[in-house]
Amino acid sequence: MFKYETIIYWSEDDQAYLAEVPELPGCMAHGDTYEAALFNIKEAIQLWVDTAYEFGDTVPAPKGRRLMYA
Repeated sequence: MFKYETIIYWSEDDQAYLAEVPELPGCMAHGDTYEAALFNIKEAIQLWVDTAYEFGDTVPAPKGRRLMYA
């Protein structure tokens, strides 16, 4: 199980919950519910990491820090 920071929020434009992993560029997922978005982002993280390994790219270690909100 990966410990990457994940941001999940409701998008009015998409009418869905969006999930992003800032430490993994381009790693995003969505879902009709918060739980679906969380499930889908876990799958997306695994695919992102698997693809990076397949192509010999670096996989960043999770930083384990929180974002600051302004």
